Amino acid sequence: MPNFLTGADWTFPIPIRYGPGRLSEIGAACKQFNITNPLIVTDRGSRDLPFIDLVGSVCHSNGLPNAVFSDVSPNPTDEDIARGKTVFNNGGHDGVIAIGGGSGMDAGKAISLVGRNDADLWDFDYDQPESPDLSPGSFVPLICVPTTAGTGAETESTAMLTDTVQGVKRCIWHTTQKPLLAILDPEVTVNLPADLTAWTGCDALVHAIEAFSVPDWNPLCDGLALEAIRLISGSLESAVAHGDDLEARGAMLVGSCLAGISFLKGLGLVHAMSHMVGAACDTHHGLTNAVLLPPVLLYNKNALEEKVPLICKAMGLPSEDFHSMYSSVVELLDALEIPRGLSDLDVPESELDSIAQKAYTDAARSTNPVSSTVSEIRDILGQSFLSAR
Repeated sequence: MPNFLTGADWTFPIPIRYGPGRLSEIGAACKQFNITNPLIVTDRGSRDLPFIDLVGSVCHSNGLPNAVFSDVSPNPTDEDIARGKTVFNNGGHDGVIAIGGGSGMDAGKAISLVGRNDADLWDFDYDQPESPDLSPGSFVPLICVPTTAGTGAETESTAMLTDTVQGVKRCIWHTTQKPLLAILDPEVTVNLPADLTAWTGCDALVHAIEAFSVPDWNPLCDGLALEAIRLISGSLESAVAHGDDLEARGAMLVGSCLAGISFLKGLGLVHAMSHMVGAACDTHHGLTNAVLLPPVLLYNKNALEEKVPLICKAMGLPSEDFHSMYSSVVELLDALEIPRGLSDLDVPESELDSIAQKAYTDAARSTNPVSSTVSEIRDILGQSFLSAR
């Protein structure tokens, strides 16, 4: 078994530094990558947390001026990124440190995509047939630091943003833009409140389950997804109940990272719906995923026959049938006090028709193991409104 209190350096799929206390290396890392004036990007909710001041002070101690941009919504928007780009250029910055949960990192990654070039933000839409013809030098050097064990987005340039004109979430990225480094420091997650630990942890678990459920044959992603399921299912409750359990925090952070890499294979209906619920109602992404997971598992049941035994083994269950897996997931959600319906998240029932229409257009729907129509998505949303499990 790994010792999550011990540091380690990995090179796949990008350079990763794991270990307690390694955030203190951020200044030296900036120098290594010739970043002399980083913009620290986070979200409004994280702005006053200790790790933001720590990053700034470590940079200052290494002779690096820096500033913080935190005018970022829980579900980042194109307008947030436009403001961030202005701050980046007006401040003469030459690098981005994206730090926080999914919203902070998505904003930082998006600013790194547009900060040095004149391309429109939506030119980087993941679903476009071609990315803008830009070289790596056209992008801002980027370092990612996750402060929740949830999104797992620290190894790619992908970012989920709300298109404020269309009222939908869209994924942006560029094939040649990669973070130069990810720092996984479990100490920065210790003070995360229990509810956010649960919600972000569920986000990571959904990433792994949905990625593994995608029918494409990708043994690399499948192996990462199963190990993520093992680590998360074995550590999440402890991380929630005992926030200072650094072993559990470390296992969750690594599991989240693995899950985030695994979903390069694709995701599924949980995310297709959750993206659009978040865009319409500004709900917490991980919490929305957690609510929607059980009905999607039931919807996909017949297509998961060969995969369920492996998921059960990863979760350490004594039985390897769908009922055991599903019951274990429901018991975990109950133990974490996840709400039972979208109504508990203040999602208006009147929005469900529009959300279903938009979810049908989401790329994650196309990689779900069972195809779906707008009507079927609407049925799942309706089922999930009052009692998703």
